[in-house]
Amino acid sequence: MKIFLFLLLIYFTNINADEAQEIIKKLDQNMRGENITMIMTMKVVSKNHTRTMKMQSFSEGTKKSFTKILYPPKDRGITFLSLNNQMWQYVPKIERVIKIPPSMMLQNWMGSDITNDDMVKQSSIVKDYDVRLLKKEGDIATIELTPKEEAPVVWGKIVVAIDTKTYTSKKDIFYDEDGIAVREFFYSDVVKFGKYYIPTYWKIQSLEKKNRYTEILLEDVKYDTKISSRYFRKSALKRFSR
Repeated sequence: MKIFLFLLLIYFTNINADEAQEIIKKLDQNMRGENITMIMTMKVVSKNHTRTMKMQSFSEGTKKSFTKILYPPKDRGITFLSLNNQMWQYVPKIERVIKIPPSMMLQNWMGSDITNDDMVKQSSIVKDYDVRLLKKEGDIATIELTPKEEAPVVWGKIVVAIDTKTYTSKKDIFYDEDGIAVREFFYSDVVKFGKYYIPTYWKIQSLEKKNRYTEILLEDVKYDTKISSRYFRKSALKRFSR
């Protein structure tokens, strides 16, 4: 009887793992497509100050991403490139290309509550994490992501709540290597673009700094269009800064 129960447990564990993996794959496909371009407005809100930025991004898969700051004027033309797990920044005022070392991937990006790793999408939730279905209530599946050994990830684990009607995130909780929750992502205003669904409003709340948060609004989202390969070369940092 004990052997039977043990085998039954393994069977249902495998079923849950397969279901969780399928959900994560569909979520990832919605977020990336074959490629995606967009305009984003980002607002960083603190107790005594609000800062607004606008940027344009181009990304292809998990290893190619290019971002340009459009607003405010003092930051316009700053560019970022992620290529094969490496990241560079170009600052027009000093006419200098700076390589961002791996040790800085958890640092805040442009003073916001997102990180350098978020911007360049270095990690893949499909390839770099093991998944486990924690619970399923109606259409909402809660899945735990833990990094695989040797995976180039910066988080100890991520717990995601996914709407399985649209395969979009409702909420993500990010934990450090000590298992302490450090920030939460909230998503809403899901819009369908062709065959893809994506939340167009994101709120990032630091759990260490309760009096501040970051909002991101996705605009002019386009999937699976022709993106010039020139955006994914180091020369793009200066060329498209203008």
